Amino acid sequence: MAKTRVHVSRRCGCVDAETGRQRGMTCPRLPVDDDHGSWHFAVQVRGLDGQRQRIRQGGYADPEEAQAAGRALAAADHDGVGVRCTLGQWLARWLSAKDALRPSTRQGYATHIRLYLIPQLGRILLHQLTSRHVNGLLATLASRPSPTGRRLSPATVVRIHATLRTALNAAVRARLIPVNPANGAELPHPRRPHPVVWTAGRTARWQQSGERPAVAVWTEQQLAAFLAGVAQDRLYAAWWLAALRGLRRGELAGLRWTDVDVQAAELTVAQQRVHADGQVVVGPPKSAASCRSVALDAETVRVLRRHRERQEQLSATAGTRWRESGYVFTTADGAPLRPDYLTGRFRRLVAASGQPPIRLHDLRHGAATLALAARTDLKVVQAMLGHASIVLTADTYVSVLPEVAHQAARETARLVLSAASALGRQLGG
Repeated sequence: MAKTRVHVSRRCGCVDAETGRQRGMTCPRLPVDDDHGSWHFAVQVRGLDGQRQRIRQGGYADPEEAQAAGRALAAADHDGVGVRCTLGQWLARWLSAKDALRPSTRQGYATHIRLYLIPQLGRILLHQLTSRHVNGLLATLASRPSPTGRRLSPATVVRIHATLRTALNAAVRARLIPVNPANGAELPHPRRPHPVVWTAGRTARWQQSGERPAVAVWTEQQLAAFLAGVAQDRLYAAWWLAALRGLRRGELAGLRWTDVDVQAAELTVAQQRVHADGQVVVGPPKSAASCRSVALDAETVRVLRRHRERQEQLSATAGTRWRESGYVFTTADGAPLRPDYLTGRFRRLVAASGQPPIRLHDLRHGAATLALAARTDLKVVQAMLGHASIVLTADTYVSVLPEVAHQAARETARLVLSAASALGRQLGG
C-alpha cells in the first residue's frame, strides 16, 4: 500500500474584513509573528461510505506535532467500509460532524483524540473494540507519563474516557456497533481539591520550604492588602470583580460595557473569551447556569465607574490608535484582552505583593468563601458563581475563614455550657 502523504501548514482564524472569510494561510501576520495561528495537517483517508475524504485538523504547536498526528490518523486508516471502520476513522468523522460544540469543548475532544485515543486504540476495528481494550487504555493512561512528560491526573483520565464514551454512544446510535464497550469501565476516583485558607501556619511553611496547597484562598486581610497594593493597576477593576463577585477569567475577558448596568447595579455574564486551536474565540459562557446576572454593591459600582474614566483617558491619549472594541478590560490601545494575559499579569502582581501565592482562579474560590463567611445564603452564592448545582457549591466551598470557624466553635460550646448550666439549676432546685 502506498504511503499516505500528510500535508502540514500554519493557519489562523483571522477574518478578512472585506470578504468575511477566514484568511487561513494568507494572513499577513503569519510570516512575522511566530505565535500567531497554529499548525494544521491534512490527509486523505477512506470514509465510512468507502470514498476517500480529506480530513484537516489544527491546533498543533509546531509542524512536527501536526505531521505526527496526521501520520497517526493515516495509520489508523484500514481498507474497507462498514464493519471495517477503525476507531480512528470513527473518531475523526464523529468530531468533524459536531458543529455545535463550544470551542473549548472541541479543543478538549481533539486533544484527547490526538494524544491518547488514536495512538492507543486508533487501529482497532470499531466492531472489534472491547471493554478489555478500554480498560487497558485507562490502565496505561494512569501508569505512564503523558506526551508532555507529566503523569496524568485521575481527573484527566476520567475526561479522556468521557470523550471515548461519548463518541462510541454516537456509533451505537448510528448502528455501527450494538453496545458501547466504554460503559462500565474501571475508572479512577479523582478527588476534587478543596480550597484552604492561607493561615499563618501555612504561610510560614510556604516561606520556609516553598510548600503550598493545591488550591488556596486569602484571608480578608490578605485580600485587602493585595487590592490596596494594586489600586493603581490598569486592571484593578478586573481583580476586584474576580475577588468579590467570582467572575471567571474568560468572563472577565469577555465582559462588555453593554453588559454592565451601573444604574441597576448589576452586570450580565453573556459571553466569554477562551483559547481554542491556538487562537482566542468568543463563545457562550461555560454552561447555561453561567449565563447570569450578578448584583453589584455600591463600592463595586464606584470601582467600575473609575475604571471607565481611566479607559476614556487612555482613549483620549491614544487618539486614532485607540480601538473602540466595547470591552470593559482592554489593552492600552483598546483591543480585547487575551485570557492568558490576565493570568500572567495577575501572577506578576501577586509575586510583587509579598502575599502567599494564589492563582487567578483562586480569587473566584475566595469570593465564594468570603460570601459564605458573610453568612450569605448558599443558594445566592450558587447563583453568583453560575453553578448548575447547589451540591457543587456546597461540596467545593467547605473551607471557611479561621475566625468564622472559631466563632462556630465558641457558639457550639456556648450551647453545651448553657444546657449544662440549666441542668445544674434543675438538680440544685
